[in-house]
Amino acid sequence: MNRTDTDQLLVLGATGKTGSRVAERLSAHQVSVRTAARSGADARFDWDNQATWEQTLRGATGLYLVSPILRIDFAGLVGRFLDQAERAGVRHVTYLSAYGMEDAPAEVALRAVELDLAARGSLTSTVIRPAWFMEDFSETFLQPVNDEIVVPAGNGAEAFVSVEDIAAVAAVTLTEPETHAGRAYAPTGPQAVTMAEAAAMISAAAGRAITYRDTDREQWIAAMVSTGIPAEYAAVLRPLTATVASGNGARPNNDVLEVTGTAPVTLPSSPPGPLRSGSNERKGKPA
Repeated sequence: MNRTDTDQLLVLGATGKTGSRVAERLSAHQVSVRTAARSGADARFDWDNQATWEQTLRGATGLYLVSPILRIDFAGLVGRFLDQAERAGVRHVTYLSAYGMEDAPAEVALRAVELDLAARGSLTSTVIRPAWFMEDFSETFLQPVNDEIVVPAGNGAEAFVSVEDIAAVAAVTLTEPETHAGRAYAPTGPQAVTMAEAAAMISAAAGRAITYRDTDREQWIAAMVSTGIPAEYAAVLRPLTATVASGNGARPNNDVLEVTGTAPVTLPSSPPGPLRSGSNERKGKPA
């Protein structure tokens, strides 16, 4: 372990899918952890209220960084936060990005933050670029409605990864920053499956038939916007689904095993939570 007893790790988005699990894993390893979120955490943190930043960062030496969600133009905001983090004494950042972001143009916000981190001399960083989350089938935009998964992904395959495995990778990079400084990892599941294959696997686990229906991408995006997703977020949803549909989704790799020493879980290792009780209501938003 590279960390000392005086180090404190700050976890942003600590009530979210990855942040909550990262905090749990760090706490289980008896690491000093400070959680931050708009509510329900140790520190109140709001990207749009810079008065909350100083108190949130106080005493932190390591940072799990999650960008503002459901936005497409946040690189400048995150950059200013990182400036303040450097002044506060943060020495390492583990950043949650997205699969394939290394090939994105520099003006894409996630990629811009990656490049910003790489250019900073007073702190080290690790980038995590996960595949689509397995938990999206039970918690957010892939959750079946009337036992049907509807998403414009065609017959493309994706190596869905468990959020637990993403959190495990993140926790290791935060507790062993010298080992993982300057590295980028792309956590995936052990196999790439189509949506139809995923539906069949989930059906077997849930004990009832779950089907998949491809749909028109623009109609699907309009439906997502009607549920409260910002209209500008279509610029994320469109390539996100088109990449999988075109056959360029995430492919399995050994990053989870390499970093954690444990193989990634399969889809599904158990019936997804809401499916156990037969719920057909979609909740939440894309992560």
